[in-house]
Amino acid sequence: MTIGLVHKMKEPLKISGTGPERIKTSVYPDCDQAARELALLVVEKIAKRAAEGKELVLCLPTGLTPIPFYREMISLHRKEGLSLKNVKVFVLDEYYPVDPGSPHSYNALLRREFLSRVDIPEENIYFLKGDIPEESLYDYCAEYERLIENAGGIDIQLLGVGKSGHIGFNEPGSPTTTNTRAVTLDKLTRIDAAEEFLGLENVPSKALTLGIGTIMKARKVYLMAWGSAKSGIVKESLEGEVSTKVPPTVLQHHSNAEFFLDQEAASELTRFNTPWLVGSCKWNDRLIRKAVVWLCLRVGKPVLKLTDKHYSDNGLGELITKHGPSGRINIKVFNDLQHTISGWPGGKPEVDDTFRPERKAPYPKRCVVFSPHPDDDVISMGGTLSRLVEQKHEVHVAYQTSGSVAVADEYILKYFHFMENYERLFYPLSEKTGKINREIEEFLRNRKPDEIESSEIRKLKGLVRRGEAVAACGYFGIPEERLHFLDLPFYETGLAEKLPAGKEDVDIVVNILEEIKPHQIFAAGDLVDPHGTHKVCIGVVLEALSVLKKRNTAWLKDCWVWLYRGAWQDWELDKVDMAVPVSPDELSAKTRAILKHTSQKDGALFMGEDSREFWQRAEERNRATAGLYDSLGMAEYEAMELFVRYIF
Repeated sequence: MTIGLVHKMKEPLKISGTGPERIKTSVYPDCDQAARELALLVVEKIAKRAAEGKELVLCLPTGLTPIPFYREMISLHRKEGLSLKNVKVFVLDEYYPVDPGSPHSYNALLRREFLSRVDIPEENIYFLKGDIPEESLYDYCAEYERLIENAGGIDIQLLGVGKSGHIGFNEPGSPTTTNTRAVTLDKLTRIDAAEEFLGLENVPSKALTLGIGTIMKARKVYLMAWGSAKSGIVKESLEGEVSTKVPPTVLQHHSNAEFFLDQEAASELTRFNTPWLVGSCKWNDRLIRKAVVWLCLRVGKPVLKLTDKHYSDNGLGELITKHGPSGRINIKVFNDLQHTISGWPGGKPEVDDTFRPERKAPYPKRCVVFSPHPDDDVISMGGTLSRLVEQKHEVHVAYQTSGSVAVADEYILKYFHFMENYERLFYPLSEKTGKINREIEEFLRNRKPDEIESSEIRKLKGLVRRGEAVAACGYFGIPEERLHFLDLPFYETGLAEKLPAGKEDVDIVVNILEEIKPHQIFAAGDLVDPHGTHKVCIGVVLEALSVLKKRNTAWLKDCWVWLYRGAWQDWELDKVDMAVPVSPDELSAKTRAILKHTSQKDGALFMGEDSREFWQRAEERNRATAGLYDSLGMAEYEAMELFVRYIF
């Protein structure tokens, strides 16, 4: 899924271009297309070996990054008859200690996501085992190395990369000559894994991994990276000097390595982020805006104070030559940015809307806000929600998932404590209800990290999130009958990893849209983690719109789609189509609405490496956005929420 700026572009399969990358790099519009092309390359090699009567030795990565690749391989196996019987598999890494049968082990993950769904013979699969006695680890790892050597070495090594920069579990500082061994995990790596293990305290502190030396012996290395959360480490890996502090940089010394990236992961590479520093550009309005904003921040000047010299001294001489002088460019960009600002996110009636981001009619509008979890709406666009209601639009909020995974067991146990006292004070519960409560409470009190909770517990946690969403929206004056809890099936696995979205999920969204017939749709376009819930949820919304468009749905022709971003980042200014100012009182109200989500306060599950609570992130991000507009010479506001228009 590719997000356009003002419209959805028909992207080429592979994004061409060159830059200062020191390793061959292929960039695609999204991870699915990248995974498809990578799968075809691997399949070509498998077929070639099969024709020679030989096996292909493949080393597989773990985690979430390679899942799109595995799904492509499964599709080729099932739909096109691909056989992998001549493939020998070694697995890159595993947590330690962990039982191989635990649903959180990489052994189990690889079997679920790939190995059980293709025809690789069991005797050709070699896992690193997380239950080896500690005193036997050295000999076990040495034997794993011998198995690789006896197989003829690794033909194709597939890799992901962690936010810390680890490849396999080779964390920063790992020597480049290391072989298979036990390692201690970086704190950031463990934080990233917290969702998989239902809490940081359950994540093992050690792991087993092939060493960098072993990886470098592979005849071909493909590294995959998806999402903007990986963009920083990707840039360091491809454009930085070789250093053990950034393990992927060592691949610059490999004779046959290649990176496969989606646009988000590649976004900080020089050829995408500042292409004018690489060579000539095809200048358009958005690229000019991007360059001018970059220049303002670089020289510390507002737009209207930039001079020809500022442009020329900072690599933008071509822009001056083609579109200058600076005064003309400055006025154009200033007006362009100024026209994104609107305190009427639903459109202002009875005014000239030529330079307004949203049209004035119809008024009032029916609006649907899609929220992946039951708090993304208020966290990401609480100020805009408040304005839409205040300006008399009919606002509906559609919560796409229950959000149950993010409710800690301890939070539910508080409810049971309340129920016990309620029963003691008033009257006993029915025998059936009491029995169910006791069973759930006993499970939660004695639960082991690898035990999957029942559907009853998931429903109970979902009810907690529902109640909080009702309270938060009620604070803004959105009645409960306009809240729609969709509980999309892809989410309800009981695990952090989710199923791919399917027709059932899309049909649910199609039905709610047909019921409301909105003039405006707001949806989360936050792809920081392309394997997370946000990516799946926006994919479902866009697929539903595609279904409705094919039906020539009448109301859809008068519907605009706006994308917001979540708690981790905001839109870059070159992409912004609407900036909604938020006053001090509105920001305070937004914070109070976020605080209604009490299960997500005080060290809630899956906060990531950012220790701030969600209300703090939202406040600081919105204020920083307003400060950025101010620094460019726009009016000074307390805070701002940003949106990109998506045209389908």
